Amino acid sequence: MKATQTKWLILIVLALIWGSSFILIKKGLVGLSPLQLGSLRIVFCALFLLVIGFKSLSDIPLHKWKFIALTSLFGTFIPAYLFAIAQTQISSSVSSILNSLTPLNTLILGAVVFGLDFKRTQIIGVLVGFAGTMLLILNGAAHHPNQNYWYTILVLIASMCYATNVNLIKRHLSDLKPLTITTGNFLVMLLPALGILFFTDFTTKMHLAPVKEAMIFIAILGIIGTGIANVLFYKLIQISSPVFATSVTYLIPVVAFFWGLLDNEMLTPVQFVGAFVVLVGVYLSGKK
Repeated sequence: MKATQTKWLILIVLALIWGSSFILIKKGLVGLSPLQLGSLRIVFCALFLLVIGFKSLSDIPLHKWKFIALTSLFGTFIPAYLFAIAQTQISSSVSSILNSLTPLNTLILGAVVFGLDFKRTQIIGVLVGFAGTMLLILNGAAHHPNQNYWYTILVLIASMCYATNVNLIKRHLSDLKPLTITTGNFLVMLLPALGILFFTDFTTKMHLAPVKEAMIFIAILGIIGTGIANVLFYKLIQISSPVFATSVTYLIPVVAFFWGLLDNEMLTPVQFVGAFVVLVGVYLSGKK
């Protein structure tokens, strides 16, 4: 298969996997706290990756481990908890839409921190994306008083973490295999995640039926939605560009919104407009 076909195939598969992640988080929160969910997501993924990728760890040069640690922090560890906390207050559909700001943030960080050039169209895209985000948040807060839309800030921070991660991988880890990077990431995260998990009340309620059911959803999220997806994503970064790789977030809201409809979620008409404006801004920011 040609490289162009491969990158588009990976993009679509990732959109299907990650677009389903938000509803899995929502289901997981029925029986777990945000800290327990984030920790279990990392633990399940780490155990899976250590089984299939442990031998590849020897391919990581000693001087590269600092970048492995940084990408694990920004690429998974911080966002895993931020998304779980945010979705206690906002819907999975809104969370996925705000996540689509990742390419825009990738561009901003690439320009400010990594020396990439800004184009006029891209600056317009940044402003349009910001306007759409504010419209989405403010209208959602007005029509859903039971939801605390200040928690959208956590999703925005998570998208900045993803953007940092993509630029770090492209610059410092492109010479390593995707499975090697991902396995190294989760080896670094395993002990901290276990520490956070056992400082909660997880051990006292892990026998309860709602907790066991929630753990099934999070096992799927950890193994497929995090482990396998990260391997594919790092491959995509290596065969394309950071902005193209993060453009998967254009498609994620479509999949997430479909799952949200099945779970009785609905956006207001103004929020639909806001979501469209966000995607237009992201599109403009990605133009060459």
